[in-house]
Amino acid sequence: MLAVAFPSAVGAATPAAPAGTWQRVSPASVGLDAAKLNQIAGQAEHGKSNCLVVVRNGKLAGEWYFRGTGPNTTQDVFSATKSLASTLVGIAQDDGDLSIGDRASKWIPEWTASPSSTVTVRDLLSMDSGRHWSAFSDYVRLLAARDRTAFAIGLDQSAPPGQVWAYNNSAVQTLDRVLQEATHENVVTFAQRRLFKPLAMTRTTMTTDAAGNAQMFEGIRSTCRDMARFGVLMLNQGLWNGKRIVSSSWVKQATARSSSELNAGYGYLWWLNHEGVIGDVLAATSLQQSKHSTRGRLVPGAPNDMYWALGLGNQLVQIDPGTRTVVVRLGTAEPIPFPPTFGPAEASRVVTEAVIRK
Repeated sequence: MLAVAFPSAVGAATPAAPAGTWQRVSPASVGLDAAKLNQIAGQAEHGKSNCLVVVRNGKLAGEWYFRGTGPNTTQDVFSATKSLASTLVGIAQDDGDLSIGDRASKWIPEWTASPSSTVTVRDLLSMDSGRHWSAFSDYVRLLAARDRTAFAIGLDQSAPPGQVWAYNNSAVQTLDRVLQEATHENVVTFAQRRLFKPLAMTRTTMTTDAAGNAQMFEGIRSTCRDMARFGVLMLNQGLWNGKRIVSSSWVKQATARSSSELNAGYGYLWWLNHEGVIGDVLAATSLQQSKHSTRGRLVPGAPNDMYWALGLGNQLVQIDPGTRTVVVRLGTAEPIPFPPTFGPAEASRVVTEAVIRK
């Protein structure tokens, strides 16, 4: 395990988000228990993690690297990509290029005279579009398709929008067409220009399929530090060192319980910790599928307003507005991990156990 040591004192006048480099501080200087953090890092190492980063108040309070990785090691963040894709849609809406209440058929003419004609951009973000889903189509045929956007658009409509919640990779991939047609810009270029570059996410790239389409449902390659920058953006309600990247109203909508009426645990491509009927979180973090929804919260005992970007193998970005903390964990991508890897419940310990309460 490689742990990076931080200084014990910091200056008072510091920005709420890092500029070109992170301001590294001791855990105690930002109200975190160093011993507890090291315990959590040990659990992360045992849980097949490659890296763990803890940020509080925009300052890097701890980072650990495992399995021969370091601060510049990049990897696929898998379905955590969806939360970045959500933010790109928010930016496009802020620009006036689209509204999430618009029918997706405005940019996908193949749907105009079909049962998919009434599917909205909001439906695609909320996972209640009713577009065809099966494990075979989502995890075999979609991944095998040369043109993943065309494949996703060509699937059938299984149910009217707004009636069924399903974690649907193919439905999310159709946002590639929506964003490209709405912004008149390649989505990879749009992401680099409007999100990665302003946040100095210098080691982050949005990958493409064999046909050159941006992969909206998975595929962003990044580092723990870069993903933490994205987390700080969300924590700061879309502001980055005084510059507006995405509107605060979008951040609130995307992470609000009301964003998905069928799943209290899901927003606009973000996982939430609200009480209620929760859809299948296993679909985001493994290739296992639970057959029934459950009632409760994603992480009982963690703050109600905590939320996550989650990906296969428990890639995660955790944001807790109450304690102003961001936790990022990246690791192996085993489809059915054994033993279970370090996930949201374990990451939430940073807030429930390591924050020093006064």
